[in-house]
Amino acid sequence: MTDEDRVARVRELLESVRAEGRTALTAPEGRVVADAYGIAVPGEELARDVDEAVAAAARLGGPVVLKIVSPDILHKTEAGGVVVGVEGADGVRAAFHEIVGNARAYDAGARIEGVLVQELLPAGQEVIVGAVTDPAFGKVVAFGLGGVLVEVLRDVTFRLAPVSADEALSMLDSIRAAGILRGVRGRAGVDRWAVAEQIRRVSRLVADFPEIGEVDLNPVIATDRGAVAADIRIILAERQPAPRRTYGREEILASMRRLMHPRSVAVIGASNEPGKIGNSVLRNLLDGGFAGDIHPVNPRADDILGRKAYRSVADVPGEVDVAVFAIPARFVAAALEEAGRKGIPNAVLIPSGFAETGEHALQAELVEIAERYGVRLLGPNIYGYYSTWQDLCATFCTPYDVKGPVALTSQSGGIGMALLGFARTTRTGVSAIVGLGNKADLDEDDLLTWFGEDPHTECVAMHLEDLKDGRAFVAAAREVVPKKPVVVLKAGRTAAGARAAGSHTGALAGDDAVYDDILRQAGVIRAPGLDDLLEYARALPVLPTPEGDNVVIITGAGGSGVLLSDAVTDNGLSLMEIPPDLDEAFRRFIPPFGAAGNPVDITGGEPPATYEATIRLGLADPRVHALVLGYWHTIVTPPMVFAELTARVVAEFRERGVRKPVVASLAGDVEVEEACRYLFERGVVAYPYTTEKPVAVLGAKYRWARAAGLLRGGS
Repeated sequence: MTDEDRVARVRELLESVRAEGRTALTAPEGRVVADAYGIAVPGEELARDVDEAVAAAARLGGPVVLKIVSPDILHKTEAGGVVVGVEGADGVRAAFHEIVGNARAYDAGARIEGVLVQELLPAGQEVIVGAVTDPAFGKVVAFGLGGVLVEVLRDVTFRLAPVSADEALSMLDSIRAAGILRGVRGRAGVDRWAVAEQIRRVSRLVADFPEIGEVDLNPVIATDRGAVAADIRIILAERQPAPRRTYGREEILASMRRLMHPRSVAVIGASNEPGKIGNSVLRNLLDGGFAGDIHPVNPRADDILGRKAYRSVADVPGEVDVAVFAIPARFVAAALEEAGRKGIPNAVLIPSGFAETGEHALQAELVEIAERYGVRLLGPNIYGYYSTWQDLCATFCTPYDVKGPVALTSQSGGIGMALLGFARTTRTGVSAIVGLGNKADLDEDDLLTWFGEDPHTECVAMHLEDLKDGRAFVAAAREVVPKKPVVVLKAGRTAAGARAAGSHTGALAGDDAVYDDILRQAGVIRAPGLDDLLEYARALPVLPTPEGDNVVIITGAGGSGVLLSDAVTDNGLSLMEIPPDLDEAFRRFIPPFGAAGNPVDITGGEPPATYEATIRLGLADPRVHALVLGYWHTIVTPPMVFAELTARVVAEFRERGVRKPVVASLAGDVEVEEACRYLFERGVVAYPYTTEKPVAVLGAKYRWARAAGLLRGGS
């Protein structure tokens, strides 16, 4: 069957199901789809009456399974519509009458088309293969342990559909129970290629037919000789999502360049009155030192904060790159029309009162106007944005002018201010801070595309509650991740699985489960919480990229060494097995009651020279790829003495071209806080009072290095 014939056959079937007003395919209809796409299913026949069932069982031979066939009964087992292991004519007759009776008792009005007589599959590992339509990512394919285990363990992984053969195989290793599939305690492993083919073919099916909402192969019986779907369920989507306007990469970069590097900014709603948003925005632009033209727009003023004011944005002379709107929501549409007619490419919509308050029509009107004139919208319902390298502070919030390598974005204004406060407190230099709000138009994939090319940005950190177009975000992330880390804090984890679903796969595909797998697939570092997002953003540009997996802990306290070891394991890192020659070298600097191995415990009473000697050993040995330092506050080696010697040694090695990530945990009195600040400023990521945080940051750096293909592996 050619691809065209296969698609035509399935499309004709789906159209006939739609014409009957149904959304669920019957088992025989599912078999037609399976045959068209090469999805392996057992031999089966549809029996309209008991005599046909007996004859079908005889032709199939051996024990059979009988299943009710009804377009009105979706969950056959719940209705008592399945009997397994039926043998002989009498057994078939009894089972036939039993399941028909059960089905009528379950739903007296259900249409019963007959009974499916199906070959009984041999015992094997039950897995589930399925696909769902995710609101953010579209078609995603799922794999996990099947049968009754699917609801108990919920051990499922997801990928964007369609998947390649290699991606399908990777899914088998991505579940917690991957070892079962490889074989345990003398039990043979499954035919991995056959299982992967079931995944790939299902993914191809849903990619070809957007109208298919969910597919469920559960269980698939996987043995060492193949994988066969014992049951196939296909559900059509009730409606298709409205098409979203998309922009090409060059279009995005062109508009973002004028947004982030504007030559001229107009403030619509600028005001002389302190306390007004229009006053705050204009004052921030003026006080921030923006070198471009700044044009206040207000029909009731001639002069605002010493600048000539214009009655309309249409009256502003020359080209304007950005119009910042600081007017009530009800006036925005008319002003946006004027901005569109003037050819302004970017509108920054600070006002609230749109979709977030139920005013969807008002927001849709803005989108329609913007698309008509080619204006890109940032917002509405945002605090504005900062482009620090342009000395641009287009916001009604506090100014910030510490230039640096981190781009921060947030969907929430409150989180945006947390980003700002953290950056100020820690002196984390930023390249930009951008509010996204309702994301009527510009969203994370637009910003990510820009920051990926921005020479001032080395790390992108994003807070988001949802993704409007998850596929566009993944595509942008895959372009950026090989060059710089992308960290995401996805809010709303506890909403997973809230929606009702017609299949096992649909019930398992809660928003967070899909986000977690697909963000990982894209190489994005997911932060567990806000503090993690901020610390990752602050630390990742500071840490050099590791060249391999070998991590060595050097500690002055045995207790810290144990906790640091736990943290290394928890973050997916590998403690180096210290080779004999390096072990002997460490022992020369450790007192008899200390401990070599890994962690290297130099004990707390050692002088600064011991810390320095052991750190030098770790940096000098090419087999060691990263150092985790555990410091314990003593008068013998005070905190700042430790900080100064560590920073000096690390700097010396970096000057010689040895750039290894070094993180430190400092336990002690309050003096360790100053020591940590000193170290951080000199390229050693250090935290007081915690063993978890420095290793978590190191783990994030390793996750990015792996995703970017920069890790060579340990020796």
